[in-house]
Amino acid sequence: MTATVHRTCPLCEAVCGLTLTLDEGGHVTGVRGDKDDPFSKGFICPKGASLGRLDEDPDRLRRPLIREGDLWREAGWDEAFAAVERGLGRVTERYGRQAVAIYLGNPNAHTMAGALYAAPLIKALGTRNVFTAATADQMPKHVASGLMFGHPLAVPVPDLDRTDFLLMLGANPLESNGSLCTAPDFPGRLKALRGRGGKVVVVDPRRTRTAALADEHVFVRPGTDAYLLFAMVHTLFAEDLARPWHEVNGLAEVREAAKHFPPEAVARRTGVPAGTIVRLARELAGARTAAVYARIGTCTTEFGTLAQWLVDVLNVLTGNLDRPGGAMFPKPATEFGARRRPYTVGRWRSRVRGLPEANGELPVATLADEIETPGEGQVRMLVTVAGNPVLSAPHGDRLDAAFGGLDFMVSVDPYLNETTRHADVVLPPPRVLQSGHYDFALLGFAVRNYTRYSRPALPLDGRPSEAQILARLAMIASGLEGDLDEFLIGEMLRKAAQTPGSGVEGQDVAELRAGLEGETGGERRLDLMLRLGPYGEWAGKGDLSLRKLLDHPHGLDLGALEPRLPEVLKTASGLIELAPPQLVEDVERLRGRLEEEPPEIVLIGRRHLRSNNSWLHNVGPLVGGSNTCTLQINPADVDRLGLTGQAVVTSATGTLTVTLEPTDTIMPGVVSLPHGWGHEGSTQQVAAEHAGVNANVLTDESALDIPSGNAVFNGVPVTISPTGVITAH
Repeated sequence: MTATVHRTCPLCEAVCGLTLTLDEGGHVTGVRGDKDDPFSKGFICPKGASLGRLDEDPDRLRRPLIREGDLWREAGWDEAFAAVERGLGRVTERYGRQAVAIYLGNPNAHTMAGALYAAPLIKALGTRNVFTAATADQMPKHVASGLMFGHPLAVPVPDLDRTDFLLMLGANPLESNGSLCTAPDFPGRLKALRGRGGKVVVVDPRRTRTAALADEHVFVRPGTDAYLLFAMVHTLFAEDLARPWHEVNGLAEVREAAKHFPPEAVARRTGVPAGTIVRLARELAGARTAAVYARIGTCTTEFGTLAQWLVDVLNVLTGNLDRPGGAMFPKPATEFGARRRPYTVGRWRSRVRGLPEANGELPVATLADEIETPGEGQVRMLVTVAGNPVLSAPHGDRLDAAFGGLDFMVSVDPYLNETTRHADVVLPPPRVLQSGHYDFALLGFAVRNYTRYSRPALPLDGRPSEAQILARLAMIASGLEGDLDEFLIGEMLRKAAQTPGSGVEGQDVAELRAGLEGETGGERRLDLMLRLGPYGEWAGKGDLSLRKLLDHPHGLDLGALEPRLPEVLKTASGLIELAPPQLVEDVERLRGRLEEEPPEIVLIGRRHLRSNNSWLHNVGPLVGGSNTCTLQINPADVDRLGLTGQAVVTSATGTLTVTLEPTDTIMPGVVSLPHGWGHEGSTQQVAAEHAGVNANVLTDESALDIPSGNAVFNGVPVTISPTGVITAH
């Protein structure tokens, strides 16, 4: 007897619908794309096709682990939670709450538990030592959006299905499936763009699969995207091509700043000819509709926030912001609310390096400092949730050593990996198919308004859900008892009932609560958010609720993106802040580097279609082929440096011996190593057999994008030597 279930793939940002076939034992026997999903329309990638193998990975932990000396033993859930309570109590009673830190990894953006319970856990811990994968990835975009539009989640995305001209920088969606731009079948959408007579231009130090599909590929030196974008802004002003549709603050300030970056001066720094820069600016301004989109390759650089700011400066100046076919703001079914104060960064600073907070968190690049440096507030306990910073954060081997010196550590993770091996208690969440799924975060970046919920396909069999694990940790940290979900639902309802225009203003909270549906606290909270959201039945703007999503298991199309800037803007002025003072101030730092001689060789990262950071390397079908840990290098550099087979790569922080992959798809003077490898000695059998090397041995935790605190992973200066010869850096 087989069963068919429909659910959203949780393995990347594309949110593709899947149709799974399960046998009577609950084993996945088939995975295909859900052709009835109105957004993904049957598209599937190798990751989604391997969901069953990941779900039943024999190396996943089934029961909690408790460390005793150098050994681990399995424990019951009550015993494990009791051990957490004792460890937290010892640390906080002796050193206080600021001796505790929490790290949230990338998978939290792909789970309901991470979306709904991470914030209550942070609040319960009562610490400002909050670190996440965001400062190793996309924080520059959030800071730029927050300063320009008043909210860090007000991120405009390219209207892929209607644009005539798409300029992409540092993005490789044919491998990543899209990022901060949720678009199932990104390749098909790009082909359709070109098929209707549009143009795609990719700016990247590598001729990626995406660049190969585009009409034009422009090589650029890593880390110089802000110079290129500023030169395009300069051209728009110089040729009187700047015609913003919206009223803005700061137009004169941007014009003045751009004067310092003429294409002729920028060409030497970027490696992009001045004529090409001018032509791209003219094409962008002259297109009927156009959008500029930049991602991780531009975020993880020394001037990441300036680059992300200039992306939207160009979208504004060409009249393409909040316009069909341009860069538009999605309208998710569980939309973010108004901020109570103007957006800012730096509300507090890290203890050791004085780095500013952004979005309530500190740069992960300073986590090791906070653990290693004695004094009041030294981090002595760490909680990690679905993260592996030893492989994903800069100078990973330093973090590896630092974690070994903690007084206590607890990890919520399905694996004993390079990070969690340091924990005193490991609490494994259940299998993917035992968990409900709703993309709270990713649907806020979708290129078409859409919503879908997947109930668990399999029962929990007596173990707690991930939501229950995080809720229990929050209650332990708060010292309270009771039902966390009921408390949070009550708070949300009381706030909504007191908010003018909410749709339930003045209504009885108990009656509202009685109307909610759902089998779990998480489902009831989702129902509440849907009902109060922009399509919700309580908001008087539609009939959306959990029940409607359950009745439509393939998802619901909520329509094309529509202009909505006035309701999105949360700035104090009510206008687009085109020249935020914090960013204009950072332009001086950019100017100061314009005449610098670029390093001889720099390192950049690399995306793989069949990988996602460090957490898919234990799935056999996904490892091998192009998904290997090699150093891509231009053949001219191989010859010039006398290299064969392998080479030694040295940076300011470490040295690696790597296998070479000569290819003319990468610029001379640039080498590329994928991120998330380094599994030597892992308890994950497949990962250990394909260990690779940890690229973040080479990245420097002292190198940051200053406005956002984001780590620098692209444009890292390195030297390359034949094996047996190590050159001092």
